[in-house]
Amino acid sequence: QVLLVESGGGLVQAGGSLRLSCAASGRTFSSYVMGWFRQAPGKEREFVAGISWSGDRTYYGDSVKGRFTISRDNAKNTQYLQMNRLKPEDTAVYYCAASRRVLSAIKSDYDYWGQGTQVTVSS
Repeated sequence: QVLLVESGGGLVQAGGSLRLSCAASGRTFSSYVMGWFRQAPGKEREFVAGISWSGDRTYYGDSVKGRFTISRDNAKNTQYLQMNRLKPEDTAVYYCAASRRVLSAIKSDYDYWGQGTQVTVSS
């Protein structure tokens, strides 16, 4: 069992930056693939970014490539999402997720989810 808690969301102007954090409980964090998803009102939850258990491989959704950076610190049981050049269309609830499978953009491949943190980008 892994408990995930996101933090760092908030309100920011377009063009600004935010850094999300996801703290994980348990001693096996380093064995999980980690990911970030987001869900805007009335839309499906979509993949944002994923990172391998060691951090040597990353994978991004097309809409955030070049603007967002995923990273992890296994010593701190924490993963991060640095979001730069934010746009109003990035407004959503952002979810942290953990997977016991390979690096993936598929929601059903992730076994554990956080409660989400709201990110709002004003124009």
